[in-house]
Amino acid sequence: MPSALSPTRIRLALLALTLGGFGIGCSEFVAMGLLPNLARDLLPNVFAVSSEQANGQAGLLVTAYAAGVVVGAPTVAAAVARWPRKIVLLWLLVAIILGTVASALLPSFGLILLARFISALPHGAYFGIAALVAGSLMGPGKRGRGVALVLGGLTVANVIGVPFVTFIGQQTSWRVSYLIVAGIFVVALVAVLVTVPNLPGDRSATMRKELTAFRRPQVWLTVAIGAIGFGGFFCTYTYVSPIVTTVTGLTVGFVPWALATVGLGMTFGNLIGGWASDHALKRSMIFFFVLLIAALVELLILVSNPVGLFAGLFVLGLASSALSPIIQSRLMDVAGESQSIAAALNHSALNFGNALGPIFGGLALAAGLGYIAPIWVGIVLSLFGIALAVTAFAVERRTRRRHAQHGGPSIDPEPVSGVEPGPKGYSAAVAGDSGASLVR
Repeated sequence: MPSALSPTRIRLALLALTLGGFGIGCSEFVAMGLLPNLARDLLPNVFAVSSEQANGQAGLLVTAYAAGVVVGAPTVAAAVARWPRKIVLLWLLVAIILGTVASALLPSFGLILLARFISALPHGAYFGIAALVAGSLMGPGKRGRGVALVLGGLTVANVIGVPFVTFIGQQTSWRVSYLIVAGIFVVALVAVLVTVPNLPGDRSATMRKELTAFRRPQVWLTVAIGAIGFGGFFCTYTYVSPIVTTVTGLTVGFVPWALATVGLGMTFGNLIGGWASDHALKRSMIFFFVLLIAALVELLILVSNPVGLFAGLFVLGLASSALSPIIQSRLMDVAGESQSIAAALNHSALNFGNALGPIFGGLALAAGLGYIAPIWVGIVLSLFGIALAVTAFAVERRTRRRHAQHGGPSIDPEPVSGVEPGPKGYSAAVAGDSGASLVR
């Protein structure tokens, strides 16, 4: 049991979980910095005619990975909810390693597209299970911070890992970059094997029970908030490399610095979002969506100026990353007993946005609207995201009021901050303090 572990063992286990998130962050985002290299190498005929069309088509590699997360997160998480969590984490890391190596070695664009999809299938389940384990290790009242800690590996990857791997790929080959990422996963696998304690799964969980989360309208609304709202971030971030070199007019050497700037913002945002989700979830969600839109507007106006570019990218990373633990905590609040699938669904939602962004941004590029167009598309998607959030909260208030008037039980009740509904003995591992203030 976590309570019997020494503080040092707990810290090492949390670090191992975070390292897996670090590897996933590198795997997911390295294509953004190396998009022109991928387009030139894998689509030479298209690139010779139009670099914009080639970059837009290469963006499908980002979409394929995102689609893998969307499909894999709920299905894999629901299927393995009963299994011991350490065993699940180890097998997920093995699958990611194999998919990443295949991404580095396969010869054609179509096969690599398939490899990116397959390597993404364990992504959401890893983060979901790792978040539950981290919450158990950290103890009561720290669910949001446990989620943020695991996601912190992803954000730190954008500060250190993605810029470094991008630089190596620019100097050698994008294939070398993916092999380095596979090596990071191997280290994470060993770290989890050695440090993470054996924790049981939810013995009462079944695939059918976990999938009951989809009967709840608030689950669908929250997934839509993440999917559409986050499309605004990914629509811009996917094309950050050509934006830096073509719109701002900087050399390719500035691309890793731009990626690191986004990652630095994501790191701060993740810490803030973890705290905010434990204190004022609803207000925080609205605030950070507004901040996300403000960052996109700033980029739209000042992207041609290097200072404006880097300032906008920092705030863009901060706002988007703060929303991630907030949306994940919201899903766990409204999903009832389906906690494993709720912890993973956040990644389906966000990666649906990761799929939408490159698609709509690529369509704008293919239409000849230039690299400023994805920022416009991002603003529209983020506006839809905040509108959905306002709608979800209003529907919840009306539902709760209606049931209170009729003396019936509340549907999708607004829980105490940090405490999600769930079966006795299961949610206790990630439950918050009973005296915490109500989420607003």
